[in-house]
Amino acid sequence: MAGPDPLAVEFLFYADCPSHDTALVRLREALQLEAAPAALAVREVRTDEEAQEAQFPGSPTIRINGEDLQPRGAVGPYSLTCRMYFHAGGRITPLPTLDQIRAAIQRHTTVQARPAAAD
Repeated sequence: MAGPDPLAVEFLFYADCPSHDTALVRLREALQLEAAPAALAVREVRTDEEAQEAQFPGSPTIRINGEDLQPRGAVGPYSLTCRMYFHAGGRITPLPTLDQIRAAIQRHTTVQARPAAAD
């Protein structure tokens, strides 16, 4: 019996935003803690054209199976900018928490783990 398909995880960043290094460390830690098989693609977004093409709302951006970690913050305009994440209690910071990343991974691994419905 084969295991679950690996998660397609994208990490997009803009080098001028200082929070991307910490975010990537948190993402890798979350994947390890969740023991989630993943294909991680790390991509630097360098131009406004690349930002438009990638629908890049700012750095860092994490997508799992094509879904933004926090869709509320993933709206345009798409450009080379730093991103804000919404935390519990209304706080806004440039980084997602480890728990937010883990919760997103869990949502996607739970979906994959569900048995197929009987016909």
